[in-house]
This record gives sequence, structure tokens and C-alpha cells, in this order.
Amino acid sequence: MSIAILGGAGAMGGLYGGLLARGGANVTLIDVARAAVDQINAEGIRISEPEGDIVVPVRASTAPAEVGPVDLVIVFVKGPATEAAMRGALPLVGAGSAVVTLQNGWGNAARLASVVGPDRVFGGTTVHSAGLAAPGHVRHTAKGLTTLGEYGRPVSERVRRVATLFNLAGIETQTSDDILKVVWSKLALNCCALPPSALLRFAAGELVQHDGTLDLMREILREVVAVAAKEGISLDANERWESIQGILKRAGGSKASMLQDVEVRKRTEIDTINGAIVAAGRQHGVPTPYNQSVMWLVQSLHETFA
Repeated sequence: MSIAILGGAGAMGGLYGGLLARGGANVTLIDVARAAVDQINAEGIRISEPEGDIVVPVRASTAPAEVGPVDLVIVFVKGPATEAAMRGALPLVGAGSAVVTLQNGWGNAARLASVVGPDRVFGGTTVHSAGLAAPGHVRHTAKGLTTLGEYGRPVSERVRRVATLFNLAGIETQTSDDILKVVWSKLALNCCALPPSALLRFAAGELVQHDGTLDLMREILREVVAVAAKEGISLDANERWESIQGILKRAGGSKASMLQDVEVRKRTEIDTINGAIVAAGRQHGVPTPYNQSVMWLVQSLHETFA
């Protein structure tokens, strides 16, 4: 299977691309960051694991037209850049190509579908986390499960094939007939944890050590669950709350992706995370003051970035 990864020189794109290439897949990393692409082509992608570093030779490119159609496009660009990135990468899409989003947030699948058509797109979530140490150098900070599925349909043969490929590459993967619920469950975690972490500069484990952050996250979660219900997705608030606390405790000193962005003065994905809840809440008549407040605060940080 030939694979192209949009955002392939980023932390998560580099991680998945490197692991898949090490597993024998035909992978090309697609990215606009010329310095990172040149570094990867010269020396491979370096992945720092707790056990030590691995270096994987893998092709990288800034020019999708030079790569041509592939079997699978994996999208790891930041949510707000999704549509533009996919339009720029249309040469990767051939008659039999599929496109899978493993991005944070909500609405990315619809943005991809608006470019390539809904029948090509399926989705998933990942609990892995990673950060960039340098161009072409990824720090793998937490491992976890990847889940894949079709939107509104049972698991298909193409999803099973991709899951098998991931598992063979050492990326633990399962499939789900209800990927929408899986995506919203991850969205609930991101809405609760990412903005407080970015605003307070807290590592994951610190969020569950303070009454103020705990109270804020609980209120954010209540709004997410209410909006999800209007979207026809049933989330158990108690189950989500216990799960979110457990995930943050286990993550300990790791830094959330939104905090990593803020530290390097880079625009975050707030618009497709809490912003998605605010937009859906407005559509359904569900008040979302806590999600809106943290969205405004993070957007204000964006205005300070050069």
C-alpha cells in the first residue's frame, strides 16, 4: 500500500510515517516545511523513544504532484489548515485513493469531504502524543490506542486493511462501528484539557492537582456532553470525567499539543476543538459559555504572536 502523510514533517505525521516506513510500508511525508523535508531526505526521520532513538529512512516532499496518486492519504495537519492542505495535495488522490483523518477536533472529515468527496473519507483517533525536538526529530512522549472506522457505516474492508497495516507497524489499532462516538469522546478530552494547559502552561498531570482546573474542566465537559446529545451522540458524563482524569494523571509531565504550539508562538487548533463546540452549540441552541471563554482567551494569545 502506498501512503502519503499530510503534515508528515510534524510531530504526529513524522511519528506515524516513521513507524509505518519501519514496518515496510511505502511512505512519503508531505509537508510545506522545506528545511524539515530536506533534513528527512538527507538523514531519515529520527524518533526518540524511552528505550532510545530509532532512525528510519523515508521519502519526504513539498510537491504532491511529484509523488502522484497513492492508495492512502493520512491527514495530520492542524485542523484550520485542513481544506487548504487537501486542495494543495489533490495530485495524491487517484481513482482508488482513500483519505483518513487522525486529527484533533471536529469538522475535519467534512472539510476533507468537501474537497475529495465523502466516499473517500474515513476517520479515527489516536492516543499517541509526540513533540518536535528539531526538524526531522520527533519525541514520542506517550503511547496509546489508535481507533479507525467509517462515518455512519459499519467497519469496511478498507478500514480493516489499514488497521492491519498499522498493527504490523507496531501501532496498536482497533476498529469501531461507531467512530463518531469515539471521535467525540476524544474531543471531550481535548476540549477539557488543551486550553487550560496552554493558558496556564501546565503539564497534563498538573491539571488534576488544582480545584480551579478541575472545576473548569467539569463545566467544559458538561457543555460538550449537552452539544453531543443534540448531535445524536450519547456521551456518559461520569464515564468521560473519570476517563479524562485518569488519562491526565497517567500523562504526568507530558505537554499537550496546544501548549507546545503556544510555547513556540504558533496558532493552535482552538477553532476546531472548543470552537467546534461553540459553533454546534449555537446551531442547536445550547449555551457554551465555558468553551467560548477559553476559546476567546486562546484566540487572544494568537493575537500576541508575531
